[in-house]
Amino acid sequence: MQSFIVVVAAYLIGSLSFAVIVSRGMGLADPRSYGSGNPGATNVLRSGNRKAAALTLLGDAIKGLVAVLLARVLVNAWQLDPALVPAAALAVTLGHMWPIFFRFAGGKGVATALGVLLGLDWRVGVIVLLVWLIIAKGLKISSLAALVAALIAPLLAWYFMPDRASLYAVTVISVLLIARHHKNIRGLLSGSERRITGRDETGQDRAD
Repeated sequence: MQSFIVVVAAYLIGSLSFAVIVSRGMGLADPRSYGSGNPGATNVLRSGNRKAAALTLLGDAIKGLVAVLLARVLVNAWQLDPALVPAAALAVTLGHMWPIFFRFAGGKGVATALGVLLGLDWRVGVIVLLVWLIIAKGLKISSLAALVAALIAPLLAWYFMPDRASLYAVTVISVLLIARHHKNIRGLLSGSERRITGRDETGQDRAD
């Protein structure tokens, strides 16, 4: 029962979609109704509100970190199987992608996965973040940055994380993240993928 509580709690934390929560709180349109339709920081940025996008990114990353840290505290307090920590890492990611509070219409999981990695091993999280930042700022293609980060995450987990459970969890999360970017992959291959940008006050897309 206690193991069940740890995993379910992580999933419910993940189900808090900050793109929707922040947008509603700031009086913005539902991010699922414009742009890519993805409730994530990059799409919120298309509203032209950088503060909302930053809060979305921060909130989604923090919930991934909190879920993993909370699981670790509960596992230690209740003397449970340590493998429950990476299980919670996977659960919070699933919650973000398929949130029960928002009719299972969730985001792609990039920010939440970053928080998860920071919670499992800060070294992996920091390296993945740096890779994402370099590609995102250099090429201004958020999806490409996310895909490269997802590809290297399991390799870093294999090197830095001693337990197989964490390696398996990170690998599954990476596969899910890549799968959620299937439309972006087609866009990258065709050369039509959107760059990181925003919209002006009139709601029109700004040039890169």
